[in-house]
Amino acid sequence: MADVTLAKLGAVAERRWGLVTTAQAEGAGVSRKQLSRMASSGALERVAHGVYRMAGAPPQDNEAIYATWLALGGATNPRTESGVASVVAAGVTAAVVHGLGDFFLDRFDFMVPARRGTRLPGVRLRVRRLTRDEVVPVAGLPTLTVERLIADLVDLRVDRSLVAGVVRDAVRADKLVAPDRLAAYLAVRGHDGRALVADLFEDAGVAQEGWDNG
Repeated sequence: MADVTLAKLGAVAERRWGLVTTAQAEGAGVSRKQLSRMASSGALERVAHGVYRMAGAPPQDNEAIYATWLALGGATNPRTESGVASVVAAGVTAAVVHGLGDFFLDRFDFMVPARRGTRLPGVRLRVRRLTRDEVVPVAGLPTLTVERLIADLVDLRVDRSLVAGVVRDAVRADKLVAPDRLAAYLAVRGHDGRALVADLFEDAGVAQEGWDNG
């Protein structure tokens, strides 16, 4: 029976960084009591409220982010009408997931389609109705695209030098692929989109070849 239970959990965890939530386990027919016993025996390791790592699964670099996303129901809540995940990494959290910029992650920032609360510590949920072209999976985690992320950081009034660092890293990694879209995102927020893009490139100290024509 124990082997069967482990196999059930393993099938779930292998899709999401070696992690499994209480809700996912119950969906696979594994009770909370069984989870508790498995955690006590060392077969599982608790990494966040209601989130466990399978024994033998290596911790991921961004495990705290992944675990928080799972605890928020990211893997189980239904998608929005536009087909977007119900929980999307945003702000500095998204920058860390993309591996861009130089940030200290002191809280977790996610966008959700409707107002909701959470008891998870250090979590900010912002209500945004995102479209498919604003979200991209990064290592399996729904995350703002690089262009949408930069606009989000500007919107959050993150220090300009830190935003420039994101732009610099993204250009060097060839991750900025839609210049007109970035300018449009910035324009929606009341900026001269193309002018601000040019300013950010200048601050970042990187060339802007190919951006004037999109």
